[in-house]
Amino acid sequence: MSKETKNKKDVKKVATKIMAIILASMMVLSVAATLIYYIVAMTQNG
Repeated sequence: MSKETKNKKDVKKVATKIMAIILASMMVLSVAATLIYYIVAMTQNG
């Protein structure tokens, strides 16, 4: 395996890891935002 193909594979691995981190953080943020919105809505009503 030449150096260029190894570099391309490393870049793909890094890119997929970055995408996974971004998607996971978006999921966590959406859950947190939903919980905060729900708590705020409940405190205003009751």
